[in-house]
Amino acid sequence: MTVSWKPWTALFYILFKCSTGVSQQFQLEPLNSTVLQGSDVRFNATVEGDWRVMTWDVGDFQVLTFTVNGTILRSSPRFSAGFCSAGDKTCVEFIIHSVTRKETGPVECTVQGEYGSKTAQLNVQEGGTVHITGGDVTVVQDQLVEFQCVSAAWFPTPTVTWMQNDQAVDSSLYNTSSMADADFFNATSVLKLQAVRNATVECRATVPALTNPQSSSVFMVVVSQQFQLEPLNSTVLQGSDVRFNATVEGIWKVMTWGRRRLSGSHFHCK
Repeated sequence: MTVSWKPWTALFYILFKCSTGVSQQFQLEPLNSTVLQGSDVRFNATVEGDWRVMTWDVGDFQVLTFTVNGTILRSSPRFSAGFCSAGDKTCVEFIIHSVTRKETGPVECTVQGEYGSKTAQLNVQEGGTVHITGGDVTVVQDQLVEFQCVSAAWFPTPTVTWMQNDQAVDSSLYNTSSMADADFFNATSVLKLQAVRNATVECRATVPALTNPQSSSVFMVVVSQQFQLEPLNSTVLQGSDVRFNATVEGIWKVMTWGRRRLSGSHFHCK
């Protein structure tokens, strides 16, 4: 019985082609990118081997086609591509200019041929405003003081923290609540501090895409509550006027005067 080698030769050829196809690889970086709205975001595709055409999709739309010769076809000037460095055709940089929150989602790069496609995830965030209501305050020493910080028009919900004289305030001293407002989030944080000494009080709000938090600050002036009455003893003739001076350091609202008759006349002020 004679066995033909032709089928085995054909099978070996098919397996060889498949194995060489698998070796055609490319990498997409970064696979996750979190940026602020209005900024530029970049993705790099590194291709091993020979390639001809590369396409880029943002969400459900193909926005750019790039060839190994440097030819670009794009749906908008907001999308661009080029080689990462001159003369190196193994790396292509894809840029979305002035990115918007509508472009949050998948970014897919496809290299035609046996390379297939890779997908990255784009997350677009937005920073809002921060404001401590009421401005600077003057308070009495040991008084419990309340500060309110309003963060408006953020996406997603901002993380709010407080600082006192550039030192982080314990999170147990403040409470933060947030609520949705159309496509944004607003947050209100209330801090309660015991006034010990003069201090700069700062409220900070941030989202992961922000390099530095946005902040608002006020100055707290702390005064001691002291009170003196002079003279403490006064002897005058009947029918004349008598004067007493009350000196108050700090903040006060109401002062009352009265007379108690024990042995002689005793005046008191409080």
